[in-house]
Amino acid sequence: MVSEREKENTQPKVAIVTGAASGIGRACAVRFAKAGCAVMASDLNEGGADDTCRQIIGSGGEAVAQVTDIANEDSCNEMAQSALKRWGRIDFLVANAGVQIGGSLLDATEDDWQTILGVNSVGTARSCKAVLPSMIEQGSGAIVINSSINAVTGSPGMAIYDMSKAAVLALTRSLAAEYGEKGIRVNAVCPGNTITDFHINSLAEKGITVEQIREMTKGYALLQRAAEPSEIANAIYFLASDEASFVTGQALCVDGGYSVTGRLGS
Repeated sequence: MVSEREKENTQPKVAIVTGAASGIGRACAVRFAKAGCAVMASDLNEGGADDTCRQIIGSGGEAVAQVTDIANEDSCNEMAQSALKRWGRIDFLVANAGVQIGGSLLDATEDDWQTILGVNSVGTARSCKAVLPSMIEQGSGAIVINSSINAVTGSPGMAIYDMSKAAVLALTRSLAAEYGEKGIRVNAVCPGNTITDFHINSLAEKGITVEQIREMTKGYALLQRAAEPSEIANAIYFLASDEASFVTGQALCVDGGYSVTGRLGS
């Protein structure tokens, strides 16, 4: 007879990735699936989440799409409950979903405030809140929050966005302090300039190609280039994995060295 412990050891670990329809979120979903995790690809963009799942399943992995609005607490709870109903556990949360709206503080509208803080700060907290009860019950879990290098360096014209990303670093530390004794680790990454679908699509409207974007970002930071989404995903997976089993409450800058000098590069 197979014991409950043996059953648990044969079951895949379960990862929820928010904002998994594209960019860093999709790269994270693919990375966790590559490591053998069952993945819930969560996003408001159902078609994009489905595409992420098809990519994972096509490579032999297990994934399911979940439409989630992290700014809505009920939607976050539904996300967590769907994962529990399907797999019975939640081992990892990649709290990646976010929005980016630039502009001067003087020009910011009430809608800008509500949208950016509602998703990037409050929404991130709500997604963490939704998965914490099950992690506490099982006595283990790892949360990785996607912040931004803008949370630790200044950037003109990005005041509200930068505020929202700095807020989740405080959330990271607070959750790590509160739930470490429950076996739950909480960390954050602060990505630097990354060539994501968001940038590709927005610049494509101006007739700028991906090759041109890479040329435009040559010289960024100490490594002289922007990141690929998979490079950020690798760092996020590391922080979630057992390889980082004694790391919690930290913010890892994955920025090609930008934060070291505070300048773009040579």
